[in-house]
Amino acid sequence: MKLPITSRSLHHQHLQSIITMGVLSNGLNALGLVLLIHAVYSAYEVATYPALPSEPLTTTTPSSAPGVNAATSPKFSLPTDITIEILTSVLLLCIGIVLGAPDLKPIQWRVWAGKIEKEKRKPLKNLDEGFGGNPYIGLEQRAGFLDIREERKKFAQWVKDGGS
Repeated sequence: MKLPITSRSLHHQHLQSIITMGVLSNGLNALGLVLLIHAVYSAYEVATYPALPSEPLTTTTPSSAPGVNAATSPKFSLPTDITIEILTSVLLLCIGIVLGAPDLKPIQWRVWAGKIEKEKRKPLKNLDEGFGGNPYIGLEQRAGFLDIREERKKFAQWVKDGGS
């Protein structure tokens, strides 16, 4: 026998998926951050190893001096395992950030305008929803076209009448 799906069970499933996504995204972000910190530290350590001289130590040119960093040497390359660790950490961070992001706002004009019209009179319950109301209210409630010549005639008549 199949149980009917009620709005309460749908709400419970939705809430459970939000919590699961939150935990999953936070976990991925934490793991990605730890991997990224480790990879950066490893890259720093590899870069500070003294470079092996490419020629005998008879000359003291800066490129062949024993204390020169490998990072300044043109032949320096990051080891493959550190490169893979950096790419993996960035990928985990990207996935975690995307999973933890809030729902996107509608971008179709009719959907957005309909939502604005429905919520025009309602006060905001959640500050994450935005500022609320119609953002074009200033344009919709502005005065109509102003005829400057007509206003000049009215002003001239007002001056002739004595300004009262």
